[in-house]
Amino acid sequence: MSVEQGSAAAAVEQYLVARRAAKLSPHTVAAYRRDLRGVLECVARLRGVAVGQVALADLDATALRGAFAEYAAERAAASVVRAWSTWNGFFDFWVCEQVVAGNPMPAVPRPRVRPSSPKPLRGEDTPERLLEALARGARKARDPWPERDLAVLALALLTGMRSAEMLALRVDSVSGRRGERRVCVVGKGGGERVLPIEAPLEALLEEYLRTRRERFGAVGGGDPLLVDNRGQGLRRGGLQYLVKQCYRHAGVHDRVARGTLVHALRHTFATRLAEDGASVSEIMHLLGHASVASSQAYIEVTARAQREAASANRTYGVVRRLVADAQEAEGARGT
Repeated sequence: MSVEQGSAAAAVEQYLVARRAAKLSPHTVAAYRRDLRGVLECVARLRGVAVGQVALADLDATALRGAFAEYAAERAAASVVRAWSTWNGFFDFWVCEQVVAGNPMPAVPRPRVRPSSPKPLRGEDTPERLLEALARGARKARDPWPERDLAVLALALLTGMRSAEMLALRVDSVSGRRGERRVCVVGKGGGERVLPIEAPLEALLEEYLRTRRERFGAVGGGDPLLVDNRGQGLRRGGLQYLVKQCYRHAGVHDRVARGTLVHALRHTFATRLAEDGASVSEIMHLLGHASVASSQAYIEVTARAQREAASANRTYGVVRRLVADAQEAEGARGT
């Protein structure tokens, strides 16, 4: 049986196997599978059949429009756009393989999503206040480990790494001579970039590793750099919980945009780069962006913030009043 005549579910798995050559991260592959399977399940429900009974040939524009309408009902616009993009890539692949005649996705509507603006920690002194509170042991826990907490938060604030990038770090990801340390980061799509680590952050990491050896013994170069209180590699949920608790105990939880958590630290890093005059290309490299547009957003947001700060100058209040008085006097003369 040909792919076209076979089940769409099998075509999905074959497509994901073919994508392995792109060296996608396990997280990305899981997201692709979730998007493809989610819409495919909607097609099956609308047809009243099991998922395995839906053939690739059944996936025409009409079927996909109905499926995406159902899929979008309980999901955010950004999630629907991502699923649409995944299906678009799926059909492009099978068109290139000459299995299907054309890509039906241009006939399937997708929501418009406004580009999201960066959401750094609010308040000029918030990063410093956060780190100082952690250094004092502000985070109360059954088994407190302030050196680890401080190292995790400082690493995020001073390198701008994504959550997945931080969790993928190994002890030997940090290399170089003392005073010239650097960290090798594996980003989206398996791309690598090297970020500098200055002496203060180096000192925090060394102190954290010292206390880790006291707790759990020798540390190997291939071991996870960041670990939980049992000495196991820190996971996504554990990192989010740790950061959330740090915000709360440091008294800055009200300065964090909803739904950002770890990403707020990355946004803070990038925003401060832009405020201090970093170029788009520098921001792009340090953050591991594939698109200049993503980095440009920080420059634009910073420019708006500067304008808002300037407009808040108290002298503007006097000038506004003088202008209003002059306009009122002009109006009186005109009557």
